[in-house]
Amino acid sequence: MALAPLDEAITLDQLSSDPYPIYRRLRAESPVLRVAATGRTLLTKAALTKAVKENPELFSSDDPHTPMKPAFRAHTLMRKDGQDHFVERKAISKSLTPKMIKTDWGPLYEQMAEEYVGRLPRGETVDLFSELCGPLAARILAHILGIPEANDEQMQRWSQVLIDGAGNFGWKPELFAASDAANDEMDALFAALEPKRRAEPDGSAFSVMLNADDPIPMSQIYSNIKIAIGGGINEPRDALATILYGLLTNPDQLAEVRAQDAWDKAFEEGIRWVAPIQVSSRRALEDTELGGYDILKGDTVMTVQASANRDEEIYEDGENFFVFRDKNPHQAFGNGPHHCAGAHVARRTVGKIILPMLFDRFPNMTLPDPEAVVWKGFGFRGPINLPVVLN
Repeated sequence: MALAPLDEAITLDQLSSDPYPIYRRLRAESPVLRVAATGRTLLTKAALTKAVKENPELFSSDDPHTPMKPAFRAHTLMRKDGQDHFVERKAISKSLTPKMIKTDWGPLYEQMAEEYVGRLPRGETVDLFSELCGPLAARILAHILGIPEANDEQMQRWSQVLIDGAGNFGWKPELFAASDAANDEMDALFAALEPKRRAEPDGSAFSVMLNADDPIPMSQIYSNIKIAIGGGINEPRDALATILYGLLTNPDQLAEVRAQDAWDKAFEEGIRWVAPIQVSSRRALEDTELGGYDILKGDTVMTVQASANRDEEIYEDGENFFVFRDKNPHQAFGNGPHHCAGAHVARRTVGKIILPMLFDRFPNMTLPDPEAVVWKGFGFRGPINLPVVLN
């Protein structure tokens, strides 16, 4: 065997602006490909991405070459394996269980959704991305994490800066300078709130971690909250915007979703079609092989779940949005030990609360110009605007 082919033509700008034609070509021609611009070997077939994610003994999340560490100024649980990962994940996941989300947080989600949807002006053109998707995701997350004192603007700005830093595969210094400034702001807020969250336990992630019988180190409590800020806004925000785009550009499917009350199916199809978290990195701990090519110890592979979710071996017509697929075994929330801890939150808030509420309030909502919607992102992806008419 030999190393996978090396591609020096694909650019990060191409992967950010319109990656799907590239992934479609790679699935057909080079499903294992070293891409110079990323410094990684891209894996674009579902079987390959699944195999890597489910084998942490061979493919470690602890990638020393990832920009995530400087972006978060921490070795986060996203880049840990085994017991180290389990301990930190368990510390925050106690506040994110399905039961907690349904019984403790559910009423609050509905109240916030009512408030934010209720602000939207009927009969006007509104950018739902900036007026609803982002702010509502930020407000819900701030309460879950135990930092409601942070306003919507701060939460969204911190999230985007962390995302930009974590996806800074070109290692641009200005992006890390921005994440440093955001880290300073977050650290100051967490320190100010710590005494109250200790004294008045409230079930939030910060409070639960602080008051645990055997708490994890404070530095890791902070990094856990930052990881949740980074992924916990963009994932539900981009999922909601993507699903709205899919439904509004496919009115027949929207009508059937409403008739069947199939909002959960619409949610799963939206995150399959355009995965909010598009790629993940893993480091090979031993020499091995993937797809007929050698992967050397220390090499970094990149599982492209965005591509896996459209794999022709699994999906018929996977490039298109179609809610009523017979099966939808997507990898948008990952798989293996690093399966997204916020999956239950996103499913409940977007699929069960916000989508039906929004279409109930504005049953004749339209997207007048789909071409005006701009999509962006390599590591994290979604629309960055969504101008709709609310009727």
